[in-house]
Amino acid sequence: MISILPATGSAKVKSVLSGDTVVLLGRAAEGGKAPEVTFTFERVTAPRMASKANNNVDDPEAFPSREWLRNLCVGKTVFFETRKQGATAGDRVYGLLFMPDPSDKTKQWNLSVESVRRGFCIPKVLGGDVDTDAADESAGYESALQVAYKEAVSNRAGVHSDKPLVRKLMNAGDEFEAMTLVNKSKRVCTGGTVKCVIEYVFDGSRFRCLVTDPELESQGLIYGSFTLILAGVSCPRVGNPRLNPPTPSEPFAEAARDFVELRLLQRELEVTLHGCDKSGVCLVGTVHHPRGNISAEILKNGLGRISDWTVRMMSPGEVPPLRIAENAAKRATLGVFESYKPPVLTGASEFMGTVIEVTSGDTLMILPNGETYDAESKLKKISLASLRAPRAGNERTGKPDEPFSAECKERLRAMTIGKSVKVNVNYEREIPMGPNATEKRQFGTISTKQKADIGEVLISEGLATTQRHRDDDEKSARYDELVAAESVATAAKKGVHSTSEYKKKTVNDLTDPKKAKTYAGTLQRAGNTKAIVDYVFNGSRFKLFIPSENCYVAFALSNGRCPQPSPSAGAASRGKAKPAEPFGDASKCHSRLNVLQRQVEIVCTGVTMGGVMTGDLYVGQGAQRRDYCIELVASGLATVDQRKIDYGEAPKVLIDSQTAAQENKLGIWSIAQVKKDEPAAAKVFDKADSKIAEIQISEIRSGNHFFFRVNGDESAKVIDDSMKIFTDTNGTNAAPCEVKVGKVVAALFDDGASNSWYRAKVLEKTDKGKVRVLFIDHGNEAVVSPASHLRPLDMSLGTDQIPAVAKDGKLVFSKVRPIEEDDGIDAARMFQGMAWGKDLKARLHGEAEGQVLVTLYEADTDSPSINEKLVSEGLARIGKRYEVYDIVNRMGNSDSLGKLAKDLEAAQNSARKSRKGMWVYGEIPEEDED
Repeated sequence: MISILPATGSAKVKSVLSGDTVVLLGRAAEGGKAPEVTFTFERVTAPRMASKANNNVDDPEAFPSREWLRNLCVGKTVFFETRKQGATAGDRVYGLLFMPDPSDKTKQWNLSVESVRRGFCIPKVLGGDVDTDAADESAGYESALQVAYKEAVSNRAGVHSDKPLVRKLMNAGDEFEAMTLVNKSKRVCTGGTVKCVIEYVFDGSRFRCLVTDPELESQGLIYGSFTLILAGVSCPRVGNPRLNPPTPSEPFAEAARDFVELRLLQRELEVTLHGCDKSGVCLVGTVHHPRGNISAEILKNGLGRISDWTVRMMSPGEVPPLRIAENAAKRATLGVFESYKPPVLTGASEFMGTVIEVTSGDTLMILPNGETYDAESKLKKISLASLRAPRAGNERTGKPDEPFSAECKERLRAMTIGKSVKVNVNYEREIPMGPNATEKRQFGTISTKQKADIGEVLISEGLATTQRHRDDDEKSARYDELVAAESVATAAKKGVHSTSEYKKKTVNDLTDPKKAKTYAGTLQRAGNTKAIVDYVFNGSRFKLFIPSENCYVAFALSNGRCPQPSPSAGAASRGKAKPAEPFGDASKCHSRLNVLQRQVEIVCTGVTMGGVMTGDLYVGQGAQRRDYCIELVASGLATVDQRKIDYGEAPKVLIDSQTAAQENKLGIWSIAQVKKDEPAAAKVFDKADSKIAEIQISEIRSGNHFFFRVNGDESAKVIDDSMKIFTDTNGTNAAPCEVKVGKVVAALFDDGASNSWYRAKVLEKTDKGKVRVLFIDHGNEAVVSPASHLRPLDMSLGTDQIPAVAKDGKLVFSKVRPIEEDDGIDAARMFQGMAWGKDLKARLHGEAEGQVLVTLYEADTDSPSINEKLVSEGLARIGKRYEVYDIVNRMGNSDSLGKLAKDLEAAQNSARKSRKGMWVYGEIPEEDED
């Protein structure tokens, strides 16, 4: 910048470029930038400083020349006398500089003359024609220069010495490694600080420094040049006008640079080096100024922000002043914080509550004090501020757990679950929860009576790390303490900072039915077993983790049943949701509040076909230990299993608790109950007198479902003969017909001898244009193509003329497993072995929902029935008591049914005690009955 100076005046020296050139700083106009002038001594010349043009090597004694002048006048006021400026001087001013003589303040030093006297400059040789008047004015000055020059030569001072200093400038990253300087400064330099001259200020937090510490000369690092990033602060970047296109400066960048230049530029200061940036070239350090902390001053004036990545390198004791300074600037909205607004919270910034669930290593569900937990919406989801816990994986996507994710979650659970905590909310974030969904999450500091900051404990144990925030992000109020804790954990190589290979703990998952059945005996023999409730399905059904066995199990209370709660979002989206029952949500909330993620004690007594362990569960310790099933029943949130009552297996205290809840109309008992023996919606029965018939099985669908023909039925012979005639008349070619569900048509079927037409009813249309049909005279089904296997049926052969011969039958009172399960297949095979191809005695009791209820006998009706034989082998079971009563009451002659019910109950008790068939693993809870 070219500025015209008056003939004489005063100015402050901003910097010294060489032994004969300085930059003078004028007074800034209001709201403007202070003018700068490059000022060179007239008629003298100093050795040339190192630069790229001369391979970074000084002319002899160039650096001492510059240093003498820098130490003498940088930051001080000098008096100037201009001799040449403007068009003839280019971009600088030539003249003389004066300062008070250090030994006699009444006299003025001519800096040009004094520099020559010390051998740091030499006079220029005047040449050409000189203006007489100008020469006369400079005669005294020229004479003083010559005298000083002769004195320097005689004293062999400066450039006239025998061995003048020739400095070789070294750049970090080229001539030496930056980390080498960091390590050497800590070991060699006094106090761990290195003396440096701030040569250039790029912006408010980045400088070019020159090592001048003599203690590093022996290490070959003196005169090393490096870029220093000021620790703890990040200032706006200054633009570069030389780029194409030029880059503009960020707001307040120029102000920040001017602020720092005025205080640091070309001062020799102590610098503590902390480390390097990720490039390994720029060093991070703290500049120690005699008058205070330059970083704090920058922040206090709003000229920069705290830089979290450099703060991590600093000593924890150096950070609080920076936080205080930044917060003061924020409150005053200074500089870069001129538009700052404190974070707006949707709720209270501080509250007390009870931790209900730990969902991950850094997130908890908390019930605020004063709230009643009757819905999930009452819980607040809080994540630990400025903390990142290892993420759990996702089995569906195949994403594995991050190391120490399970350990972090378990440690957080142990410290907080069920305890009263204090939450200080620091900020809120929008968290992505799906392709087009977000969730507003609160982040805060959580403390208990024993722990001032739960997050700090996790970080100090190496189970979590601090979050890397952007400089303008809101953070935890205890962020510096978290960073300090992480530094300690990193140094100790704890947890996630360990260099050894992480070995994930493998847990056996016994929620799989096959594994559960195999392992059930071990848990039953174990007796009282400690467990942790991992998940609550409903009030009485849980997923448990058993530490001693290192396994997960599904567990249900054997004596109680809780109502069905509202379905989860996942179940609803998959279409597998069961409707909620009254007080289902209340019972689930009660269990989440009292047992979720708590340590409990269980006693396993059995396992269901679905792999669910059954037994008793106890909560609390010592005098507070209690049977959780009794607690649920006494609160009216569960009912005692009616079968247990009927069999006399329910404990008396449990029955008494239910009776008390009924009398007080608590929970479930506060609403009208549907009595078991009087169903609200009774099945439709065709009442008829029981009769004996001789039958033959024509189709077996399962262990209790079949089709049969009555021996001697004239309709059977008529339809068989008629369909043979129909086949002979029409052949086996199909014909167009109306394919409508429920319509009876002729369908082609290969009986092993030849293709023949049989009467069939269309059940449904399937994919690819085919239909499923039921052969109504035999009971079997088939999927056929209408184009090749169907034709219209003669009107004389319709079911209004000749009823369907095959009857749909069901073994009365009996229930079996689906045919897809092993016990279901075994039941069907046993039924087939006893009934297929034989003439059987059948007691026909009547119809229910289109099925004939039957008791089958292989011989006479006084022998044990097939129904009873299946039950005695554990392949079938009797229905619920109210279902049995319902059938007995609604059928015509109930004597035979009453006797059969008693026989089946006795057979079932025998099979259950002997652990046969479906009873091999113990009792069957109601969840598995349907």
